[in-house]
Amino acid sequence: MKVLRVVANLLAPDPAGLAAFYREALGLTLRADMGWIQFLETGAEGAQQLQIASGGGSGTDLPAISVEVDDLDAALDAVRAAGGEVVYGPVSEPWGVRRFHLRDPAGNLVNVVTHEAADG
Repeated sequence: MKVLRVVANLLAPDPAGLAAFYREALGLTLRADMGWIQFLETGAEGAQQLQIASGGGSGTDLPAISVEVDDLDAALDAVRAAGGEVVYGPVSEPWGVRRFHLRDPAGNLVNVVTHEAADG
């Protein structure tokens, strides 16, 4: 299993409003808008991302970070072997990702995610 990226998530009751602030204040670019979550990036090669959301999607709490991996099953096995507590999933979400949430030993909620291959 390989980690592909780590993205910070900020909780906001108005994701679009807070995203507008970060676009204006720091020059971040809006990559995607799903209403409840805004995806911002630096726009440079190897872009860094910031996600601003009103929740974690599918009725879950917003995790502190999202960790994208290339093999979700291997990540799940590794988390369980390390004694991690899986509190959601694994599940395929309607927006094209497969993921699970874990609670780390310090109590932080972490989203571990992979993008599902598109049909065709």
